[in-house]
Amino acid sequence: MTQAAEVLVPTSPDEAAALFGDGEGVTLIGGGTIVLPELTYGRLRPAKAILLNRAGLSGIASDGGTVTIGGAAPIAALVRLAAPVGPCAANVADGEIRSQATLGGNLCAGEGPEAPRGDLQGALLAVGARVRSTGAGGERTEPLEEFLPHRTRRLVLEVAYEEPAAGAFAALDRAHTHEYTALAVSAARLADGSVRIAATGAGWHGVRLPSAEAKADDPAAAGEAALADVTLHDDALASAWYRGKTLPVLVRRALAQLEEAA
Repeated sequence: MTQAAEVLVPTSPDEAAALFGDGEGVTLIGGGTIVLPELTYGRLRPAKAILLNRAGLSGIASDGGTVTIGGAAPIAALVRLAAPVGPCAANVADGEIRSQATLGGNLCAGEGPEAPRGDLQGALLAVGARVRSTGAGGERTEPLEEFLPHRTRRLVLEVAYEEPAAGAFAALDRAHTHEYTALAVSAARLADGSVRIAATGAGWHGVRLPSAEAKADDPAAAGEAALADVTLHDDALASAWYRGKTLPVLVRRALAQLEEAA
């Protein structure tokens, strides 16, 4: 007989961090849109579960151009933010999922059994987001690109970034994907004029496209250069070949949006 999990409900960020500890044997539940199906199908059997809905981690604030988002903020609340984050959030699944799913769950999502996860990773990479998290080794703040490869067993406390001068989001939308994002590109022009470009669905987690960034003034060249920055693979939504054909197109579209926003 399977032993029932210990369920904990912290009421503050500090209590959540203390209960989480180093993350060993702990399952975090924000909106439950990823965790509950895993439990249903028996792919996850937690010994300890922490519910984050009362932990005080759902706020969104903007101060002097800096946007700060709590790790348990629902994705639906991000839709109002400027591109690329807002349009990316609006493209996640459907209204029901967006109202339940959380920022932290989306960032920490591992590869799904049949489809990519973590749509917001690309948009937040494009704006140069920093992640404050806790887990083994204690609390730390680091760029999102450094956080993503080690995101397991981390509790996201908040994500912060400087509002870009302009942003863009372009996604591959196909009816057969059933609301999953097969491939998407986010781009941002920062206050210093530099351009950052990132993709989701082009690897095991969101990735920056530095080769494309280096040629951002030539969208066609940037689109082709982006292929050097990704490791494409097949899944239930699309083949690596198809992604390789569409990634340059999405890069061009995102850069065209940036130019229009200038």
